[in-house]
Amino acid sequence: MNRKTTAMALAVLALGTAAPAAADHHMEAAAHQPIAQALQAEIRSEDKARDMWRHPAETLDFFKVEPGMTVADYMPAGGYYTRILVPYLGTQGRYIGLSPDPAAADAPRFAEYFTGLPGKFSEESKTWALDGAPIAVYASGDLPEAMNGQLDRVLIFREMHNILRSGALYTELMRIRSALKDDGMLGIVQHRAKADAPGSYTTGGKGYLRQKDVVALVEAHGFELVAESEINANPKDTADHEDGVWQLPPSMRGNDESKRAIGESDRMTLLFRKRA
Repeated sequence: MNRKTTAMALAVLALGTAAPAAADHHMEAAAHQPIAQALQAEIRSEDKARDMWRHPAETLDFFKVEPGMTVADYMPAGGYYTRILVPYLGTQGRYIGLSPDPAAADAPRFAEYFTGLPGKFSEESKTWALDGAPIAVYASGDLPEAMNGQLDRVLIFREMHNILRSGALYTELMRIRSALKDDGMLGIVQHRAKADAPGSYTTGGKGYLRQKDVVALVEAHGFELVAESEINANPKDTADHEDGVWQLPPSMRGNDESKRAIGESDRMTLLFRKRA
C-alpha cells in the first residue's frame, strides 16, 4: 500500500470508527514491585526527567504488560522503554526490539533508515548491560517463522507517523498481527493531532496523527480497539507547530524556548486486541 492509497484509506476508514469508553485518566501506577525497581534503576538517570510526560508505569499497566511475557518494542529508538521492560519482564520474559522491513518502504530514504536500525539498536543495547529478559533484535521481515503467534504484546511508542509516511503501514501491521498470540494485544502511544486538523498536517510528516485515523487504520488491519486512555494527554500542546512535534521537548528543533513550557506532545494511548 503506497502513501497515496494509505492517505485515501485514512479519510474513508475514519468515517466508520466508533469510540469506546475512555479509560480513567487518573489510573494508579502499576503496583508490581518489579516496575518500581526498574523505574528507579541507576541506568535510567537521564530517562527519569521524561517520566513526567511518558508515565511509563501507568502506561505499561494500561497495556496489561506483566513479568514473564514476550514483548516486542517496535522501533525502540534510544531505548527509553528498553531500560524499563528488560528488567521488568524478568528472566522468564523475552524482549524483542522490532524494526520495519526496509523492503516495505516506498521511498529510498526510509528504506535506508530502516536498514540501519537493527544493527544500531543491537550495538547500543549491549552497552546498557541490563539484567532481566534476554534481548533479541529483528527487522520484521527477519522475525523467525517459529515466533509467529508467540508474542503477548507489541508496543509502538510514538512511531505510527513513521510507519504511515514511509508506506510500510500495511506490511508492518499485518506482520505484527501474525506475530501476536490469539489473545495478544497491540499498545500504541502516538502524538495526537486535533480532531479537526487538516489532512495536510496529519499524513505523518509533522509527527501528529488524528486519533480517529489511527483507530480506523489499525482496526482495518485485523485489530479491535478495546480501551483508550488519557494517561499521556497534554492539554498545553496546541499540536499545530509549523515544524511539527520536533519543535517540542526533547528535540526542541529551532531552539524556541517558548516551546519548553509546553512539555512533550499531547498523546493518545490506545490498546487493541488481535481479532480472530
